[in-house]
Amino acid sequence: MLHWYPRCENLGRETEMAERAEVDAVKVGAGRTYEVSNQVAPLVGHNLYTSDRTLREAVRRENGGWAEEDLVRLGGLLGGEEAQRWGFDANENEPVLHTHDAAGNRRDEVVFHPSWHQLMRTSVEARIHSLPWVDSRAGAHVARAALLMLTAENELGHTCPISMTFSSVAALRTDPDLARQWESKIISAHYDPSFQPASAKSGNLIGMGMTEKQGGSDVRANTTRAERIGNSREYVITGHKWFCSAPMCDAFLILAQAPKGLSCFFLPRWTPAGDRNGFFIQRLKRKMGNRSNASSEVEFVDAWAQLVGEEGRGVQTIIEMVHHTRLDCTIASAGLMRQAAVQAVHYARHRRAFGKLLSEQPLMQNVLADLIVESEAATLLMVRLAKAFDARAADERERSFARVVAAIAKFWLCKRAYTQVGEALECHGGNGYVEESIMPRLYREAPLYSIWEGSGNVICLDILRALAKDPSAIDVLVAELRPAAEADPRFAAFLSGLESTLAKLSHRPASDIDAANAEREARRLAEKLALGLQASLLVRHGLPAVAEAFLASRIVGISGYTFGTLPGGADFPGIVTTFAQPFES
Repeated sequence: MLHWYPRCENLGRETEMAERAEVDAVKVGAGRTYEVSNQVAPLVGHNLYTSDRTLREAVRRENGGWAEEDLVRLGGLLGGEEAQRWGFDANENEPVLHTHDAAGNRRDEVVFHPSWHQLMRTSVEARIHSLPWVDSRAGAHVARAALLMLTAENELGHTCPISMTFSSVAALRTDPDLARQWESKIISAHYDPSFQPASAKSGNLIGMGMTEKQGGSDVRANTTRAERIGNSREYVITGHKWFCSAPMCDAFLILAQAPKGLSCFFLPRWTPAGDRNGFFIQRLKRKMGNRSNASSEVEFVDAWAQLVGEEGRGVQTIIEMVHHTRLDCTIASAGLMRQAAVQAVHYARHRRAFGKLLSEQPLMQNVLADLIVESEAATLLMVRLAKAFDARAADERERSFARVVAAIAKFWLCKRAYTQVGEALECHGGNGYVEESIMPRLYREAPLYSIWEGSGNVICLDILRALAKDPSAIDVLVAELRPAAEADPRFAAFLSGLESTLAKLSHRPASDIDAANAEREARRLAEKLALGLQASLLVRHGLPAVAEAFLASRIVGISGYTFGTLPGGADFPGIVTTFAQPFES
């Protein structure tokens, strides 16, 4: 704002008029300079669920249609301006750790921005942390996956404690007594952020602590010790965790070395006597992304905990929790990919360059169509995996499918997510690189899910182990792919080559050299399996134009190594227009 001040009496009239004219010129020039045109308004006010035809049809097809009212409600809320602001605020105002109070007593509390609590309350009330555990209807995992995907499109940092709370139930149910004590508060639809004993709260959240400084993914190298109290299932824990996400949770599933080996323990923030447990937050991690969420380093000093499962079988006990969080990594990545594609298409359909909208430029059409193809394939694979989680309790084949495809999908979608987000950001040019845009937050968030619950190499080795341990899983995978092979000769040729590769895995390696070669090729195998699954789903359930583009580029392989290299016969305008119509209308 320009301010006018009283002038000195001895200032000449001419000088005063000249200066006033100069100021007026600046004011007029500023108005003309800052006229805004050809800039794209943020995409707000659309329903994230009803605008996603692929997700909506997949949910209905896989028995989750009974949750549609909740999905429509959540999709409308999260696509609105207020909820989008929550995501920005929670990431711009990061959590703050208070280790001590004013008198020097240990406090060990994390304070969050109000928008974090709004996001948490929304997800808990939507039962994203509990739906399959409280609703026995077919399709509960599919419905929850769709709810989480919508949430991922808005803000992902807060979903870390939501996901761990959800996954913890699978591990706790291996110990019925412990589940009886805790499950009712864990599955509660009330979000209670107060810091007090869990028994006094209306709802509880659960975290996880596995990795340590010296071991990382090699959890068997953990040094945290667990000493048994008498003959009970109670232990005293002393040690540390290098990554403990969401340290404000009410309890944690952790791994520690007991007399019989690495074991799983349930460690609450408060002891049964109502005292603060020996759980001390050393610092919050300064992270590239996921900034709304508090990730910490913690120490345990004579912390009280209960054994979960059998002593010495900690990995086997906690693996069910890990298995479910891997599902959530695929859901999060599918959500990021969808949001990135939507933002790129929206921007390109409203930004003009060289006399035409960006979306009318032939090369940009190729890029946008490629991003859409990748997103649609990710959504279908994610929903198919969630369906397997629904059916695996009663179906041995679906159990085998879920076990191996959770790793395949986790590896591939998490890898593709940050490539997809990076390309979508580039569609915005410099406007996608500034913090007022959602794109930088998506870009920083995307790499996390390749790291969380096992980085790429860990996951690929797990795929090899799963196929070797359960040879029937190979038959299950081939059976899943065969219908598409019957429908398309190109995919039939792809499947024939894949079957030859899989056949070699059904036999024990003849030598250490063969075993080493299998490991070196593990990423190639994971990639082919993921592409095969996605192609099969698109052929059966996708839009014909999208399926054709996927087959021609990913299966026949006549495209390049970057987005925007779909072969010339693809229906570029049709793919983009069909994708955009629901949220641009």
